[in-house]
Formats: sequence, C-alpha cells, structure tokens
Amino acid sequence: SMPSEMLLKIFSYLDAVSLLAVGGVNKRFHELANDNGIWLKLYSSSLHPKWTIWKMKSKQTETVSLGCTALHDEEPGYWKKEYIFKKTSAFKTRVMRLVKFLDPYTGLPCKNKEAMKVSGLSWIIVLKDKNGKEHVVEKPNLSFKDTSVTVLWHGTDWPCLDILSTLKLFGVTPLLPDQSIPPNKNGPRRFSLIAEYHLANLTENSVAVGADELVQLFSLSPGLLVGMWKGKNEIAFVMANLHYNQLLERSILGSATVQYSPPPNKPLLDDIDSEYGLHDYRLHLDLHGRNCMYLCGSFKCLFCRKRDIENGYVRLIVVNLKDNRKHLPIIGTLGICWETDVFKGNVKDCFVMDLTLLDETGMPFWCFSAPVHMELSTKSSGLYDYMGHIYTADYADSEGKVCVEFVWLEETKEYIIVSLVLYVSTKKVNSWYGTNY
Repeated sequence: SMPSEMLLKIFSYLDAVSLLAVGGVNKRFHELANDNGIWLKLYSSSLHPKWTIWKMKSKQTETVSLGCTALHDEEPGYWKKEYIFKKTSAFKTRVMRLVKFLDPYTGLPCKNKEAMKVSGLSWIIVLKDKNGKEHVVEKPNLSFKDTSVTVLWHGTDWPCLDILSTLKLFGVTPLLPDQSIPPNKNGPRRFSLIAEYHLANLTENSVAVGADELVQLFSLSPGLLVGMWKGKNEIAFVMANLHYNQLLERSILGSATVQYSPPPNKPLLDDIDSEYGLHDYRLHLDLHGRNCMYLCGSFKCLFCRKRDIENGYVRLIVVNLKDNRKHLPIIGTLGICWETDVFKGNVKDCFVMDLTLLDETGMPFWCFSAPVHMELSTKSSGLYDYMGHIYTADYADSEGKVCVEFVWLEETKEYIIVSLVLYVSTKKVNSWYGTNY
C-alpha cells in the first residue's frame, strides 16, 4: 500500500546488489527497481566526475549530465543493463589481465589462484531428475595442483540415480563482484556452463575406473568422476578435474546454457615442415590422487618424423621402453583418495593424469585432466633390468591418446614407468597448423 514515490525514495539509498535482490521480491518491486533514475545515479557514481556514456551500437561518445533527457528516452531497466554490463566488463578485464602471466615451467597462467579469488569463482553441480526438478550441490572441497584443480562434492541427501537424467557442471561468479565482501550465494550470480553429462545408464555406459570396499568409481568425459555406493544405486560423491588451460574462460565467459568456445588457433607462417614433422614440443605431466602427488615431470625436445605418422595419429615418444636411463619411478602407491561426510577411502590402481603438451612456440597444444585406471597386462616382460608384472594405463579423447606402461617391483614396492607414448590426432594437428598430414 506504500506509494511508489516513497518506495523509489527508499530504493535510491540501496546499493546495486541490494537493489537487484529487492527486484526479485515481486512484480511491482521489480518494475520500481528498474527505475532509470536510480540506476543512472549508480552508473554515474562509478565513473569520473565528468563522465561519459559509450553507446556500443553507434560507436559515438556523448557527454551527459544527471538531468539529461536520457532518463525519459530509454526504456525502463536500460541503465540497469548498462551498469551491469560496465561492471562485468571491467571485472572480466581485470581477471583476464591476471591470467596473462604465464609460468615458463608449465606454459600456463601462474596467477590462477589470485584470479579465482578476485572473481569470487566457485563451482557447483546441478542434478536434474526426469521430471525436470533440479537439485543444486554447492560447497565443494578444492585441491590445487601445478596444472589443475580437483573439485569434490559430497552429501547425504542426494536423489537416487534411478530418477536422475543429467548432471551439469557450472562455474559461478557474483554478478557484481566486490572484493571487500565474501560472495553470497543468495545474491545475484552469473552461471557459466562448463560441461553437461547424461546419467541415464551410467553404470552400463561409463568407464569403471576402480572400486574399494565401499564405493565404485565411474569416469565421464571430460574429467568427471562419479563415486557410487556399492550395492546401492546412489551417488556418494562427484569429483571434477579441471585443467588450468582455459579454466577461467570456461568458468566465467560462458552462459547458463551455452559453453564457452575458445577462438581457433591462428597458424604461424612457415611454422612447420611437413617432411620434417613436429619438433621441439614440451610436455608437463602430473599423476596424483587428489591429495597425493605421485609424479611431476617435464620433458623437452619431443619430436616426430614423417614416418611416425600412421593410422591418423602423430606419435611422440616421451619415455622409451628400451632406454632405461629415462624410466621414471612412482612415489607411493597409486590410488584416488575420496571422502564424504562420514567415510573416507582410497581406490587403488587408478590416478588422475594432468597432461599439458606445448607446441614449439610454448602455446598449450593439448591439455586435459582426467581419471585413469591401470590394468594388468597379459604380455610378458621383455625387460631384463626389471622382474615384475607389467601394468598399462591408457587415456583417449577426440584429440589424442596416451599409453603408459608400468612395471611393479615387488622387492622395493614401487612402480616404474618404462614406456610413455603420446598419439596426437592428425585432425588436431591439421586444424592447429592449417596443414595436411
């Protein structure tokens, strides 16, 4: 029953975040909270004393004052949109400026943590059932590595898998980030869709990574691990492995319905000799189990010759089976650690692989972070330096394959990597360089 003029007067004392919250109360408050006069005042206060409006369509610049006719010429909510656009553009510029600093060791942004803190970035998953109802899971546990971040969600009130249809992974940032106050999940937020997974027939169609006494792990591409309680059709936890390459872009620059698409690579002139093949590539490889690091290694001067291209793949040998000087010991016993509100565990014979392949210019060429499982090989060992069982661990996606061979040494209770080979898709190479392999 309060007059609109009085409500507008009250609204004029609110900050932008509070004004957006008030606009969600009801239809009348929404209309009043879109008042151009209030938002024009907020817009002007965020600029210099003599301020300027940039009209994006006409590319023209005109100086206006608070008493101008722009208040009446524009539709309700115009200055609200302009204010939000200005703030979010400045925020994205500030974040992207931080990730321009590259680590010479990995070739990836070295200020990811600072950029995430500035942006107020967090990640959530949304479980959608077959009736369209959504179940939001927040408050994940984070584990940072050199080239990736592992995000773990767990809870006791998740819906049964039988009624679920999809799982969506979102990056979430405050609509109007403010470093002086912590992000509020009840405030206005921006969602960026990172990936969507279909959960129908999960246990039949997904790769079984491993199991322990309590849970069984299933891998969904790209980089998602779902832990299921044994003997029950219920999810125990969800673990996402996010590689730093394009992590912030995917988590911030997408929309709630459309994933972020990176721009295509611009080939360098005379960058490659098709007869010479690929040359001077670098690889950074991490093997970890969320909390435990098993291997952290960098490999330089990787190359392939023309004869190494076959069956649609370019072969890069990182660790040669016949060169025992380059064989790599693994620290600790391989496994993926998990936890819930009550239980903790470790699924053995599997791990998370973080791969970063850089081209000869130091640009990230092929990157991923994903769970991988080991299998006992049926072939006999031809290695005279080691006596033990051979295990293999393979990974494949649309851009390439990774094949790893381990030898288990019973005396020292450790694994040794005796072979590591990358197979990069020729389609990937052709699109990257604009050539034809």
